[in-house]
Order: sequence, then structure tokens, then C-alpha cells
Amino acid sequence: MLRNYRMLIQYDGTRYNGWQRLGDTPNTIQHKLEAILERMTGAPCEVHGAGRTDAGVHARGQVAQFRADTELTPEEICSYLNEYLPDDIGVLLVSYASPRFHSRYNASEKYYLYRIALKKEAHVFDRKYVYVYRGGELDLQAMRSAAQLLEGRHDFRSFCGNPHMKKSTVRTLRAIEISQKGDEIDLAFYGEGFLQYMVRILVGTLLEVGEGKRAPDSMPSILEARQRTEAGPTAPARGLTLMEVRYH
Repeated sequence: MLRNYRMLIQYDGTRYNGWQRLGDTPNTIQHKLEAILERMTGAPCEVHGAGRTDAGVHARGQVAQFRADTELTPEEICSYLNEYLPDDIGVLLVSYASPRFHSRYNASEKYYLYRIALKKEAHVFDRKYVYVYRGGELDLQAMRSAAQLLEGRHDFRSFCGNPHMKKSTVRTLRAIEISQKGDEIDLAFYGEGFLQYMVRILVGTLLEVGEGKRAPDSMPSILEARQRTEAGPTAPARGLTLMEVRYH
């Protein structure tokens, strides 16, 4: 009998071409999972992720869903996956899901964290997961003021990395929280969904505000322009992690 399953996954995205399966390479998280599930069930198995993380982006709380006909229990499926997956991909939990559950379409909110290291010295253990900022001092209060103007429901086309996006670029960004812990600045983003490179472009734009290159109150005009060239640069992928996907 074909059943619907839900997975909680974590991965280090450093050496992968992102989550989504690509026709020209097997080096994606989705492909790795599907290949092992097909080996397990003897039939093709399509895995749907809640968020299509970009190349080099990590996840601690990615949620995915797949349908399979197997006699194995969810616990046995979880063990099978972890036995054959690479060491930088891990399945934390497999459980039965309702027949209509879809990991992407049923998600109510996603939480992404971007980490910025201020120390210029070597980050031996965190180097894959933080962006080492080598500029001057950042004005966090200016960045927070700008962030508040980006919260809410807006057309984020200016913050979309896909110039040929035909679908709606309107999204609800519930909150951006900026905090400093010692020599690290964390930017937490909470929203219903995000466009390609959206979080990283938001980070790059907010960093320019912190550097004094942009005024905090320029955010509405960037949104209204609906032009990628009006926003800041795309921050490096390694600092970004999908922390959690929430459901009603």
C-alpha cells in the first residue's frame, strides 16, 4: 500500500548544488535521498522538500515528504537512510503523514538564520557556517530600523535572484530579528516563504545599511522599484541555515 511519509532532515550544504534535483548532476540533497529510497523500495520515489535551499546553504530542520509502498516501519526507513546517506546528510525522524500532507504547500512559516562573524582571525570549526565580515563597524540600530520596514506583506521582486520569475513575488515576512553575541551577528528571518536568494539579498542590503552606504528609510523605495539592481549584493551561501519549518 502506498503511504505518505514525513522526514525531518539536516545537512551541511557545502559540497552540494542545493536541495533541488538537477538534470545535469546527481549532486543535490533531493537526488541523494531519492536514490536511496528507490534502492530501498525498488521503485522510483519522489521527495518534496519544504524549502529549496540554494547551493552551499545548510539545514538543521528541513522537512520533506514522500510516498512509498514498503513494509518497513518509519524507524526502519530512518535507519536505512542514515546507513547509506553521506555523512553530511542525516535524517532525524521519519513518521507517517496524513494522505494530503505536503511538506511545501502545507508549511505555514520558515525560519532561516544567517550568521556573520566579525573576528578576522581563522574560524577553524565554524568556517563553513559563518560569513566572515571584513568591513568596518556595523550600525546595528540602523540595520534594525531598515529591517522593520521590510517586515510585512510586500512584493519582494527587488530581492529575488531569478530575473525571469513569472510567478507572484509577493511574500509575507513576519519578522527580521538582528542580535549580537560576542563577535557574531545573527539575522533571523521568519516568513511564509522565500524567493530564490531572497534571504541572502536581504542580508547583503542590510549590511550596506550597517556600513552607512544606504539609509534605513530607503527600503520602501527598493521594494517599490521591483528591480534586482536596486537592492544590495547577495551574501555568501555558507552563512545561511534553514533552521525550522512550521506547520499549523
